[in-house]
Amino acid sequence: MENVPGSRGPQRSLAPVVDALCRQAEELTPPRNGGGRIVLPSRDAVLACVEGLRSAFFPGYFGAADLSDEHLHYYIGAMLDRVLHGLEEQVRRGLAFERHEDETSAHCTDRAAEVCGAFMARLPEVRRLVGSDVEAAYDGDPALKIKDEAIFSYPGVLAVTNQRIAHELYALSVPLIPRMITEHAHAVTGIDIHPGARIGERFFIDHGTGVVIGETAIIGTNVRIYQGVTLGAKSFPKDEKGLPIKGIDRHPIVEDDVVIYSGATILGRVTIGRGSSIGGNVWLTHGVAPGSRVTQAEVREAGFEYGGGI
Repeated sequence: MENVPGSRGPQRSLAPVVDALCRQAEELTPPRNGGGRIVLPSRDAVLACVEGLRSAFFPGYFGAADLSDEHLHYYIGAMLDRVLHGLEEQVRRGLAFERHEDETSAHCTDRAAEVCGAFMARLPEVRRLVGSDVEAAYDGDPALKIKDEAIFSYPGVLAVTNQRIAHELYALSVPLIPRMITEHAHAVTGIDIHPGARIGERFFIDHGTGVVIGETAIIGTNVRIYQGVTLGAKSFPKDEKGLPIKGIDRHPIVEDDVVIYSGATILGRVTIGRGSSIGGNVWLTHGVAPGSRVTQAEVREAGFEYGGGI
């Protein structure tokens, strides 16, 4: 018999679906914390903290639009206080989930406070680095007439700002949250930078769509890359169970003053020497000396010359 409005047929048919989804959720997550609750960081709350930090880094550009000099100190102080309390709660939840503990445990509470205190102390340096990225965008892009446009609009600046924030939390061994921050930027900009990557000052990603930078990549000072560049891993060493071994340095090192043009792919723990220029669509699995100029044609010739192919 067909279900008619007001009948309870559809509701009864949901019961086995709900049961199946609950079983799958229980398999996915570790044992519930105190009281059987699922305690996880809130993605929305984490991103609100990031936007609060962006407002503190660039007051007037984000957040409140009208700020006078006399209100600036109060505004930044109030914003950082809000971020501190919000972030501490999210870090505490992440720690609790990772350790299968109650979020109110002494360990999670004390560690979250310690982490957030150390993170806040790093913010002036993070802001200095972000400011240097804006300078690099202005110096490196002739289409950019004023720096404000980079702050407001450039996807590379947004993605790198998020990564610099996330990297500080990653370095403090905060679970879950750093990746939330960088993957949000990835979704918005198309630029995928792992929070573990170490990036020097004055880093400029021009255009940006399709850029991928792996976890153990190291990028020096005054590096510029274009859309579609990959700094990836060549292979993944595996353990006795055939699973990738984690924590191994497997991504490129890019030294100071390097330019990498669109579509270039650099794989493995190789070093791109200082002052080098890597041409568009080049595929590299070996390092190059400082001052190198690498083009697609040169890589193809070298590949056949040494029998390795391309």
